[in-house]
Amino acid sequence: MTLAKIVYASMTGNTEEIADIVAEAFENLDLEVEIDECSAVEASDFENADICVVATYTYGDGELPDEIVDFYEDLADVDLTGKIYGVCGSGDTFYDEFCKSVDDFDAQFAKTGATKGTEVVKVDLAAEDDDIVKLEEFAKNLAEKVNG
Repeated sequence: MTLAKIVYASMTGNTEEIADIVAEAFENLDLEVEIDECSAVEASDFENADICVVATYTYGDGELPDEIVDFYEDLADVDLTGKIYGVCGSGDTFYDEFCKSVDDFDAQFAKTGATKGTEVVKVDLAAEDDDIVKLEEFAKNLAEKVNG
């Protein structure tokens, strides 16, 4: 069975909710799902997954959240050749660097040899109905990339 692993960082709960929406979408596509908070796992845990997803928020003026920095740095040293990845997350359009951490992880995944399965999804604060549709499409695109 195809395994999708989702690792998230969430301070307000918005990104955890985004991760849960993606997880549920994967489950509806009959994929096995593992979802973990970023401080509870290692970047190398992605080696056991077929689909690798990071859901993160952006802190302050475009910084990575403190709790995901080690994971981010370790990710560069993991060989994920043959894996499919996707990145999503929440931010606040109030800031100039909206969802910059999502773009940072997108670039970091590219160094691992993994294949980008779909475009990043950026959510302003909490996921609204249209965001949920985008996140479900995000999951569907990733699943199709693996099974295609």
